[in-house]
Amino acid sequence: MKHNSFLVKVLTILIVFSSAVLADFGTFVNPIYEGADPFVVKHTDGYYYFCQSEGDKGIAIWKSDKLTDKGIKRVVWKSPDVGWNSDEVWAPEIHYLQGRWYIYYAADSGHNRYHRVGVLQSKTQDAQGEYNDMGMVYTGDEYATQTNNRWGIDATPLEMNGKLYLIWSGWNGYDDDIQSLYIAEMSNPWTVITNRVKITDNDTYAWERVSNNPDNKGLNEGAQILRKGDKIFVIYSCSGSWEPTYKLGQLSIREGLDPMNPKNWIKKSKPVCQGTDKVLGVGHCSFTKSPDDTEDWMVYHSKISRSTGWQRNVRIEKFTWNEDGEPVFPVPSEAGTILARPSGEKLPVAGGDFSDSFDNGLWDNWCYYGYNRFIDVRDNALVLGTIPSWGIANNYRSAEKAVVRDRIWSDFVMESKVRVVSGNRDAGLIFRVNHPAVGVDAMKGYFAGIVPATGRAIAGKMDGRGWMQLAATDFESKVGQDYRLKIVAAGEKYQFLIDDVVIFEFNDSSYSTGYAGVRVLDTEVSFDDITIKASE
Repeated sequence: MKHNSFLVKVLTILIVFSSAVLADFGTFVNPIYEGADPFVVKHTDGYYYFCQSEGDKGIAIWKSDKLTDKGIKRVVWKSPDVGWNSDEVWAPEIHYLQGRWYIYYAADSGHNRYHRVGVLQSKTQDAQGEYNDMGMVYTGDEYATQTNNRWGIDATPLEMNGKLYLIWSGWNGYDDDIQSLYIAEMSNPWTVITNRVKITDNDTYAWERVSNNPDNKGLNEGAQILRKGDKIFVIYSCSGSWEPTYKLGQLSIREGLDPMNPKNWIKKSKPVCQGTDKVLGVGHCSFTKSPDDTEDWMVYHSKISRSTGWQRNVRIEKFTWNEDGEPVFPVPSEAGTILARPSGEKLPVAGGDFSDSFDNGLWDNWCYYGYNRFIDVRDNALVLGTIPSWGIANNYRSAEKAVVRDRIWSDFVMESKVRVVSGNRDAGLIFRVNHPAVGVDAMKGYFAGIVPATGRAIAGKMDGRGWMQLAATDFESKVGQDYRLKIVAAGEKYQFLIDDVVIFEFNDSSYSTGYAGVRVLDTEVSFDDITIKASE
């Protein structure tokens, strides 16, 4: 009887735990990454490869088996110190063409007027491996002499009718700053063999113009390819990327027609996706499938405020198709809206025991939420809020946080060595975290840590939108000094210790299971020797 009772108890625990996972962790909230101009491709190996500019000075490729987690990052290319592509590396895309990986990017020598398109070719089949620089692509009007190259950004390849083409956003003249979409035929993934052809005017409709103002110039950029049957769509961004009016338009053509003939392209008269009062400046998307290939998903960026500028974050949403075989994009969901994960995406598992001392110089075990360049491993420790020594394009502070990838805990003991390197705001541990996202209070769960600025140790909880303090006491922490923070979680009871001394205890029943990790607020903090031991 005792034996059977024990089995029943174990099964009950497993069922309850599994139900919690399905209810809370089969969903996610936006925004999930920081950044702009997101590009992702799902390869035949089942992995997603995300491509992102690395502080305007390089290119990083992230590898993941999920859309909601960018995964493991590797910087695959840094721009040279001098030369045409030494600065302002924008909107890279990674594509698998003719048996190799190719990265298309735009860069210049420090002045936007000299932006040109470049191509990198992988040396191996590893998308995160080394690349050969194949040089600058000709995007001008005098192909025969290869002279007077023209401004170009946002290049993307189009395979159609057994041929390869390149579509990009270019200026009409040499320095007139009038952006339109162009196309040229290619002989291989890095060589254009025709003069460019403008696909369409950039100001056919008022909504394509900057600020939606009929008196302002038109602007088309960020073209992306989407297919359905024999229909080929080019979903492009228009209006001004620095404004809330940024949006998506649509061009289409049928397989078999000549894409070099502008008359064969049909422009839709209305935007296909645009912002709301809550989601501003929707644009520069890419498209992919769910892990099980049953759903279509878009990845896009939006602005973080109404102010003019380029601070943006990245969101993902599912889209569908209508009876005419055209894409139907959703109204962008407000930050914090609970959405079902892409179909077939793996759910987290019970965490067990975990440790990371970062001796390998990597943070591969961690899922990061914050500005792309504010996380690093330095001196064998994880550093959040760090200002990188090279390549910083934005100073987007959003209470950087990182959680252990794919694992969740209920009752546990978590410890970490913590040192505030600079700044004097919050530094500490997060636990029983649900729905982590980019943003100061963008998580549901608990935080416990130190605040040198106020001479306090604090604990509290977040609900995805705000903070509620649960406990606090005086604790004089100092910048540059090591502390050992520990949280003991058992049911509704929590105990917070610093250097093995109990600082305070508190009770709360809001969250019972979740991710565990670290978090900072406007501060550079080093974390090391992180351990999590699951309670029996």
